[in-house]
Amino acid sequence: MPVLGAATMSDRYILVGHTPVAEPDLLTWARWLETADRQVRDSMQGDVCVSTVFLGLDHSFSDHGPPVLFETMVFVNGSGSDCERYCTWDEAEAGHARWVMQVFKPTPILALPTTRRRTWLK
Repeated sequence: MPVLGAATMSDRYILVGHTPVAEPDLLTWARWLETADRQVRDSMQGDVCVSTVFLGLDHSFSDHGPPVLFETMVFVNGSGSDCERYCTWDEAEAGHARWVMQVFKPTPILALPTTRRRTWLK
């Protein structure tokens, strides 16, 4: 039976620079998590926020494949709406950029013709 708080080597991670490193000691991991800057990117426009962070825990929930340690979430009025997860810092940065492009798409604006000459003003 698993012991509460016990973890395998791959459950908890800290960042060394942009590189995730497994941290087997629960107290060391918890102390790091309390003060670490886990923000990868944060983009806001109005009441919409795209936030990408290092999670510190493997969210793959599997013994196969690389650990899933980063997450981008889209918040509208403070409530999370969409989410995508990644394995590396570089994937997280690229994913954040994709979400920003998708969420903050430029909208067409009404443009008045400027090259046409108004003859009625003569």
